[in-house]
Amino acid sequence: MRRTLAVLMVAVTSMVALAFLVPLALIVRETAQSRALAGAERQASALVPVLALTTSGDDLGHAMARTEAGRRGLLAVHVGGGATVGTSRAPAAQVAVAAARTRASTVELDGGYVLLRPVALDGDRGAVIEVFVPADDLNRGVLSSWAVLTGVAVVLVLGSVLVGDRLGARVVRASRRLGTAATALGSGDLSERIHPDGPPELKAAANAFNAMANRVTHLLAAERELAADLSHRLRTPLTALKLSLDQLGPQAEPSRQALARLEGEVTTIISAARRPARAGQSFGQSFGQSFGRSCDAAEVLRERLAFWSALAEDQGRPWQLVGATLPVRAPVPAGELTAVVDALLGNVFRHTEEGTAFSVTLHEGRGVVGILVADAGPGIPDPEAALERGASGSGSTGLGLDIARRLAESTGGSLRLDRSSLGGAQVQVWLRREKLSKPALKDT
Repeated sequence: MRRTLAVLMVAVTSMVALAFLVPLALIVRETAQSRALAGAERQASALVPVLALTTSGDDLGHAMARTEAGRRGLLAVHVGGGATVGTSRAPAAQVAVAAARTRASTVELDGGYVLLRPVALDGDRGAVIEVFVPADDLNRGVLSSWAVLTGVAVVLVLGSVLVGDRLGARVVRASRRLGTAATALGSGDLSERIHPDGPPELKAAANAFNAMANRVTHLLAAERELAADLSHRLRTPLTALKLSLDQLGPQAEPSRQALARLEGEVTTIISAARRPARAGQSFGQSFGQSFGRSCDAAEVLRERLAFWSALAEDQGRPWQLVGATLPVRAPVPAGELTAVVDALLGNVFRHTEEGTAFSVTLHEGRGVVGILVADAGPGIPDPEAALERGASGSGSTGLGLDIARRLAESTGGSLRLDRSSLGGAQVQVWLRREKLSKPALKDT
């Protein structure tokens, strides 16, 4: 922007300077020529009284020697019917024409101009005073004046560029501050604010940015309070459910284990929500710190399939776990991966009939980990609508696929919906373990 403003100021100031300086330069040259010719006219007029007294060549020679033009050999006197005194440069025809006139005239020659001044003498006689003005005298002082004008033009251009650059620097500085603040806010620094500066438009943008940042901070604070409040409200029904399970005896042990894990996650949510967030840290980041940043995906899948297998056996559902024999590191916390697996398997049990088979496949590729949940149900008629948060039916909140999608995208991966080899739906959760120059995700 500063470079563009500088070029613009140079162009505009140069055009304005040329519009004034070119006529001024011509006037300076014409003034110098007029001054030189006026000087020649004065020196010619100085000889008129001498011619009125005498036309003798010696007397005229002495009088001419007293003038500057005479000393330089630029003066001549043509006496009618007599000789020419001095050095003449004008053609005889031009001298004759000038003698017939009543006022001075100029004739242009190769080396300058000749002033011819007619003088009337006694009787019918006359004389013509010739003054030669060299080209150097005509242009005396012109080059120095043009140099001064050029210097003035350069100073004007440089001054305009300096002023334009200062104005541009102010705009650029305010724009850069706004861009830096927007980048910092986008990176999670909620304390970033801008002091309004620059033109009115940028000040308005800075005020709007500060208002937006304040609104985002308040919304995140409200989100944390709401998450903590909702999680705390779960404590009462969980306590009642725990008391009920305690009365069922040993056969309810799996349910008690699941309830204990649920209580632990609720406690974690409340702690993360109540913990003061650092500058630039959202609730999701604070919640994620409550768990390890990586886990053994194979172990998580074996644990969760062991939990869901009891319900699958009751409903007569064949199931299969593939690829979970060796450890596979996933770049997400174990708690978050567990929540995603439970959400996907819960969808299978919720949206397919009893007896429908399902399978879970763990895939480890180059820099990527994939978890594929497939079933033999009717499939998903509209995958795009299913990925929209809250778009699920059948009394579901519709958050299962959204939770899986956000977990995958937090690692740079993705969530895909496809037809499975069993004939139903297949949900693919791809987690990136490192940045790749080219996508390495492939459907399986």
